[in-house]
Amino acid sequence: MIDLHTHSTASDGTDTPGELSRKVREAGIEIFALTDHDTITGAMSLTGKNFVRGIEFSCRTENSRCHILGMNYDPENAEFQEALHEGERLRRAKFYRRIEFLRDTFSITFTPEEISQLESIPGTGKPHLANMIVSKGLAHDKQEAITRYIDKCRTGNSRIDAGQAISAIISAGGVPVWAHPLGGEGERTLTPIEFMNTLDELMNYGLEGLECWYSKYELAVCERLAEIARVNGLYVSGGSDYHGTNKNIPLGKLNAENITVDDEKFTILKRLRGE
Repeated sequence: MIDLHTHSTASDGTDTPGELSRKVREAGIEIFALTDHDTITGAMSLTGKNFVRGIEFSCRTENSRCHILGMNYDPENAEFQEALHEGERLRRAKFYRRIEFLRDTFSITFTPEEISQLESIPGTGKPHLANMIVSKGLAHDKQEAITRYIDKCRTGNSRIDAGQAISAIISAGGVPVWAHPLGGEGERTLTPIEFMNTLDELMNYGLEGLECWYSKYELAVCERLAEIARVNGLYVSGGSDYHGTNKNIPLGKLNAENITVDDEKFTILKRLRGE
């Protein structure tokens, strides 16, 4: 079993990296990647022959938004560090814009202690703010807090350029992969034209892989994406997008039907193993 897309408490997951590693072993997953949003704090705390150091950059293209996974990078590479700092800076700026928006629009305020708690999370995002709003009794659950309050905030240009992210991953010896290319959990599905236009743009930047196997996608969709990857000379990757209790997605789920996927369909494995 393989899962090359998971999250920990370093971003918006609910398991610490150590807890995630234990659950991976208990689930019988033989190789996994920790791909927290715009941070490598969690990934740098794990080791092991079956572990792949990863990251998920929140990116923008000319006409859309996307997420680019980076796997097996050298964390000390200068260009990678520059992209990492830029991603962290933009994510932090987005966090403060949301804090101001919630205060100015809904009179929702946070104490200095609460702000400090949120700032201590390397990849702080919507779920963290939403949980705190729920704790104040202003929403029944996290999703209501996001829909009713947080999503009404327009954060503007708060993502790193996809070209910069891909270039940095390649410079660091890693593999750049387009995550959930038809849309992730809770996102709308891209039209065929939107998908192909974005794919062409990302390939021009040097994209090397496509996340074809994904928990939200039906088996036939995964197979179609794998064929598109093959035709375009891209590595086939896959992952669940596990977030612990923040999303109802089990570890190792690689398609909507939860059918086991043979290892040989993950053509990215040879590249990650240096074969």
